[in-house]
This record gives sequence, C-alpha cells and structure tokens, in this order.
Amino acid sequence: MLGLQLHSLVKRSGTLELSLARVDTPPPATGEVLVQVEAAPLNPSDLGLLFGPADLRTAVASGTAADPVLSATIPPAAMQAVAARVDQRLPVGNEGAGLVIAAGESPAAQALLGQRVAMLGGAMYAQYRCIAVDQCLLLPDDATAADGASCFVNPLTALGMVETMKREGYTALAHTAAASNLGQMLNRICLNDGIPLVNIVRKPEQVALLREQGAQHVVSTHSPAFQAELTDALAATGATLAFDATGGGRLAGQILACMEAAVSRGAKEYSRYGSNVMKQVYIYGGLDTGPTEFVRNFGMTWGMGGWLMFPFLHKIGPAATQALKARVAAELKTTFRSHYAGELTLAEVLLPEKIALYGPRNTGGKFLVRPDKGL
Repeated sequence: MLGLQLHSLVKRSGTLELSLARVDTPPPATGEVLVQVEAAPLNPSDLGLLFGPADLRTAVASGTAADPVLSATIPPAAMQAVAARVDQRLPVGNEGAGLVIAAGESPAAQALLGQRVAMLGGAMYAQYRCIAVDQCLLLPDDATAADGASCFVNPLTALGMVETMKREGYTALAHTAAASNLGQMLNRICLNDGIPLVNIVRKPEQVALLREQGAQHVVSTHSPAFQAELTDALAATGATLAFDATGGGRLAGQILACMEAAVSRGAKEYSRYGSNVMKQVYIYGGLDTGPTEFVRNFGMTWGMGGWLMFPFLHKIGPAATQALKARVAAELKTTFRSHYAGELTLAEVLLPEKIALYGPRNTGGKFLVRPDKGL
C-alpha cells in the first residue's frame, strides 16, 4: 500500500533535509498487522532523530504544499556525532496508534483486524505501518488513537523509574522536569502506589500545577531558596535516587549535594568521606545540551550515570515488560493520560513556524502528529 512517510536525512555536505516520501508498505506477514496510523506524539527522543544536531535557526522551507522539504545546516563540529547516519533517509517516530486494516494469517494477527492498537517500533510518522503483533497493544474499546498514541515511551519510562527504584533497594525518588507529561504520570503512579516523590520543576506555576494534582513535595529551581527547599523535601521523603531529564548544567550535582545534606542531618559521627548512604542520579534526557557540571561536595558514596527505557526493558525481560504494558492498558485514561498542546499534519511537521512551537521541548508543549489528516 502506497503512503507518505516522513524521512530525516543528514547529507555529507553538512545539511539536514526533512521530506515526505511515498513508500510502498508491504502486506503483513503471518504474525504482522497493517495499521493506518492516526496519531503519533513528538517525543524529545523523536526530535533528536528528526533534527539531529542541526541549527534550526538556519532552517529553510522549499518544495510544495504537497511535497514540502525543510533544510538546515549542521555545524561542522557536530558532524562526527552523526557520522553513522550520513546519507541515509531515516523514518522517524518511536510510537503511535491507529486502526488495523489488514492482518497476517496467525490467530494473534487476525484477532486485531478492525481493532485500534498502540504501537512501538519506529517509523510512525507515516500513513501506514506494517508491524509485528508483539509490538502492538490492543486499546480499550472507548479509547481513541490520541488516547493511545503515547502508550509506551512516557508510561513505560515512568513505570521503569519506579521499577528501578524497587529493584535497586530504594524507597523514594526525585524527578526533574516534573511538570511534563511524563512527570505528571510519575506523580500519579507514586500517589497511587504510596511512593514518596520529590518533584523538581522550573517555574512557580508548575509548582501550583502539581500541587493541584496532589503532589506533596514540589520544589522550583526558580526559588532563591531552591537548594534548602530541595534538601528539606529529600529529608522528608528519604529519597536518595533521582532521575534527571535535563542532563546538562548543575542540577544533577545539586541534587546529589542536597541528598548528602539531607542524609547528614541524622549523622552521629563526622567523616571526611561523607555519609555511607548511596546517592544515585540517573540522567535520562538532554533538555540542557551543555556540559554536566558538579562540585564534589556530596561525599564518596554516589553515582551518576545514564538510564534509558529500552535497555531497561531488555534487562528485565519479556514477562516483566508485559506486566508493565498491561498496567498501562488498564489505566490508559487515568494514570497514563497525556495532554497535547496541539496537532500537526505530516506536512506541518516540516514548516518552520510549526517547528518554532514544538521544537523547543517546553514543558507542556508536546504536539501530536496526525498522519491521517490534511493529506
């Protein structure tokens, strides 16, 4: 079946090119289904593949309304980071949802025919997607494609954070960019499961937003007393594990320092090596693309490293992963509901004025791509 698919190309000349290609989608094999894609979110991870390290201030639109093209310059120093993808037209979009319009011969595939499913598997910014049954999640009867479009990345990331906390022996956690869709999901999970959570945000209005949703511990980096307030919240919850979406800057180091200060409040003896309580910050995002900076004022028992949802799911195995997916399906319109700032057609994703809206990755600014609209 012929349909449009959004491609991202890094040229050897140092130019990023986004375009819509007409691709032939093959009929589904035995254990596959063919889905008419109706909705797919623009996640931060999608933007990383979509734009790479291009300087979007140089973006120029060309082509026609039916066949738009967007080009932008990649700084020479950044080309090495994308050397493996040079001259390859890559499809974009980690997850999405839509209607199954054809199915392979297997009973599992046939059972999904005519059903609405969520999908995880890449290439979702397209009109059609042929995909294996085990990469699909059957949506409840009352769920729309928009309800199910963000079934995987944010929900499984939030659940993965809680599961990591449990498996590594912690009893509470802290989270940055906590007013995001993912952050609000994590707050609801922790409220439902009785897990102490420290929410770290950037703006006073985000503090109010989360408090209205029942969050008990919310601190803002905008506050002049941020580190004192964070230390109080960490002491109250006992959180010595944090997940940081910003990556760059000083925040990860500040969290570790405040953890050490909170732990040290109950210390009976002084040690120049600091407390022996493990303090861990996992960086899982890159909202701040600058260097990660920290002052080692948090003792010697600490860790800072990377964490991603896909490697974590691989580590815990299919059975545990399926249990997390089942919870997402059961709580799709409550715990794991998503909010979108707006919707875009495939062609609109390539327009500079639309990129100015969804490109900055602002909290509360997630957009939904509607491949079934406007074409």
